[in-house]
Amino acid sequence: MEEERPQAAYPVASEIGAVLYESGVMASAGSLTSGAGRIAATSDVQAVALWLEEYRASPNTRRAYRREAERLLLWLDERGMSLAELRRDHLDAFEAFLGDPMPRERWVGPTRSRQDPRWRPFRGPLSPASRRQSLVILQGLCAWLVEAGWLDHNPFRLMRDKRRRLDNRQTAIERYLERPLWDWLWQWLNRPPVERASERERFIWARRRLIFGFAYLLAPRIGEMTAARMDDFERREGRWWWRVTGKGAKTARIPVPPDMMRLLADWRATLGLPPEPSPEEPTPLLRGLDGRRSVGDNHLYRLIRATFEQAAIALERQLGSEAEREVAQLRRATPHWLRHTALTHQAQAGIELRYLAETARHSRLDTTARYLHAEAEEWHRQQALHGLTPRDEEGADDAGEQPV
Repeated sequence: MEEERPQAAYPVASEIGAVLYESGVMASAGSLTSGAGRIAATSDVQAVALWLEEYRASPNTRRAYRREAERLLLWLDERGMSLAELRRDHLDAFEAFLGDPMPRERWVGPTRSRQDPRWRPFRGPLSPASRRQSLVILQGLCAWLVEAGWLDHNPFRLMRDKRRRLDNRQTAIERYLERPLWDWLWQWLNRPPVERASERERFIWARRRLIFGFAYLLAPRIGEMTAARMDDFERREGRWWWRVTGKGAKTARIPVPPDMMRLLADWRATLGLPPEPSPEEPTPLLRGLDGRRSVGDNHLYRLIRATFEQAAIALERQLGSEAEREVAQLRRATPHWLRHTALTHQAQAGIELRYLAETARHSRLDTTARYLHAEAEEWHRQQALHGLTPRDEEGADDAGEQPV
């Protein structure tokens, strides 16, 4: 008897996806909204699709914005509401939902193809920073829809503590691996395969080593890693540079440290190529198991997450309860943690802020400054001088002093 195929959790999800995930504005889907607009749309979903088209030159940004918009549309559909009915009090309920999407079996699940009926909008509850990011994105969506004449108001503008909620800048980056944990992880990644390892296993080992080394040494975003080609590495006046087109379609050249060139030579040897790339080599840097095809963003995301999980298991077996905190960090880590780790460790190594900003490709120095933890460390050191019992100063013994 043929196994019954699981049913999709949301019949409307496939309709929303048909518009948001395919090019162009298609037939009406979702709740119809009345009112004369300045855009060619007859539904909320079509209006959102037109907003997403504004980001067609930035695929990664568009993907992230589409995810947040779809979550809002699905949440509204559950309540039989349209975007025009979204009020200020609904935003608190929606933010709470992002932090605890219930019922879990309906909203949360592992990464799957968008066409799989077991697909879910969430992989888990969103952290406070992720919830804030979602609100920032959706505020921009509603502002655009107001300008387009699709909505008559932006409910996000009514949020009283708007600066705290909608300003996505944070005082410091916290989602990164501290140096001792990174050192352990890199050592674990570099353990050579066993002698009886197959050619496929050796390829996977070499690719995983390149992925983590590349992410740590050059701080790329995940889409920049999958888009990287061999000829993006170029030599100028005896020095190697990595040419990258990143967020906002901005192109930059990043200095390539010697360790990256050694790592690249090892990877190219695995592929049967000479140590250094040539200017006429427009082939993918990261490859599938056939050694030729490129690796997509979702595939790379899963590879990195799976590696973090395997590392967590290995560390737990090695140190047990002594490494409980570190094991938990590895299990929470996402690919973007590698970028945060790279930039944080570069800052701790003493790289100047102006160069760090160039590597990160940030348009604002205060964005890069979030990776600087030196002042926090010095503050903590000085705060430790303040205690409940008197401390000796310059060798003097305060024990015999009388209270003033």
